[in-house]
Order: sequence, then C-alpha cells, then structure tokens
Amino acid sequence: MRKLEASGRADGQGGLSARTVRYVFTILRSALSDAVKQGRLAVNPTDRSTPPSPSEARPPEMQAWTAPELARFLAWADDYDRDLAMGWRLLAATGMRRGEALALRWRDIDLDGGRLAVRRSVGVVKQKGAGEDLLEGPTKTGRSRVVDLDAGTVAALRAYRVARGALTLDLVRDTALVLSSFDGDHRHPERFSRQFNSQVSRARRALGEERLPQIRLHDLRHTHATLLLADGVPVKVVSERLGHASPTITLTVYQHVHPGMGREAADRFAALLSGGGDLA
Repeated sequence: MRKLEASGRADGQGGLSARTVRYVFTILRSALSDAVKQGRLAVNPTDRSTPPSPSEARPPEMQAWTAPELARFLAWADDYDRDLAMGWRLLAATGMRRGEALALRWRDIDLDGGRLAVRRSVGVVKQKGAGEDLLEGPTKTGRSRVVDLDAGTVAALRAYRVARGALTLDLVRDTALVLSSFDGDHRHPERFSRQFNSQVSRARRALGEERLPQIRLHDLRHTHATLLLADGVPVKVVSERLGHASPTITLTVYQHVHPGMGREAADRFAALLSGGGDLA
C-alpha cells in the first residue's frame, strides 16, 4: 500500500497539509470510482493508496496568548533581537498571514495615516529535482485589504525604518521589503517560523515557562483575532482585518472565543424589554 505524503504547515506554506491531501484524495477517489462504473477504467488507482488518517488530517490545535503574555514576549523580543521583534509585533498587531507580512513593502505602509495595505503574499514553491523558489503572488483570497495600525506599532515601525536606514538606504526605499533580510531579499517563510519558535523557547526559559505558553508563529494571527473578539470588537471588523472571505469564516474559526455569547444576548434582550415600556 502506498502512503500519500503530506508535509504542510498551518498557514498554507511549504507543501500540502495532511488535511488537504485527505480532502483531495476523497474527491479524486469519487471521480475515479465513477470512471470505473462507466467502464473508462478497469480499476480505481486510489485503491492502492492510503490517505492520511482522520487524526492526521485534523488541523493543529489553535493557541492564543493573553494580552499580558503577548506584551511580555514582545518586550523580551525587543531586547533580544530588535530586528526580528518588528516582525512578531507586526503579525500580532495586524493579524496578517506570514506570507503577507514577508511580502509587505514600505510603499504599502502609510505611517502618517496609521494604516497598511495587504496586497500580496510570498510562498515557497518546491520543484522536484530543482530545489525551491520564493515567489510572490496574490493573497489567499485574491483580494487586497487595508488594516489600521495602533499608535504603538506605528512608532515601532518608524524606529525600525530609521535603524534600517542607518545600515543602507536600499533597505528603506519605497520598493524595499519591510521585513527583508539584511541583503534586501525575502526572508524564507519556513526559516522565519523556526526563528520564532526558537525565540519563544528562549523567552520561556528567561521569563518562566508558566508565564508564556509555547505557540506557533501562525498563532499570533489567532491571538490578534481572539483578543479583539473577546474585547467586543464586531466580527465583521475582525474578519476584514484578517482578510477572511466572509465574517462567517471568522465566526466558525473563533466560535470558542465567546462561550457565553448566547447568555449575554438573552440578558441584553431582557434588558431591552424591561426598559422599553409598553409594546405596541
């Protein structure tokens, strides 16, 4: 029996995830079964393959830091490696996907207006026998979006740009990548994730493991959404910041954030009735 291989990551970079492979296998198996029934094929080739199991195809458990945990890590990271810390802060403050952040250019950021435009994403394209390339393309949904920035992140970006400009002006030109390597090239997405994992491990040893749970880079996106939703920011606003195709996706992914939303809604309705006087 041949085992179908899957080697993806939670944020869609670096290959197909086990979940995607199982999904594709299911569709392909059904189509080939129809071909067998119609006499176009003698046997179904997928009969000799084994897709990832349901447990293997289960998406990684979502993790999110609390606001104090995030602030604790960002302060530590800024002292440890100010250059990489800008990347962690930008991801946490905007909810951008990894590839979107690594494709961001200075011309996409309006520091005076306090906003940035997410227009593209960079990913790893692996070619059999030919290594791999980093290629820019559209965002996951194929649409651009504008994300407002908080004052702290704007200030951090200004300081970061000054520090980079002191190294070489090429790093701060409008066309330059914001989170580029020091030679101006795209950072490798998978290496970027590994650097985050390494820094979180170091931070946990320095700050205390009980004060900082281990999370993945993609979980900074979950942290952004979870903190906003828990603070009462409308789902539609959070959805637009994340670049989801619709608020329904946001509700589905983050339905765990408000386990008491139903009770709160009922209490609010009762308050409206009690304060509304006679009903016509």
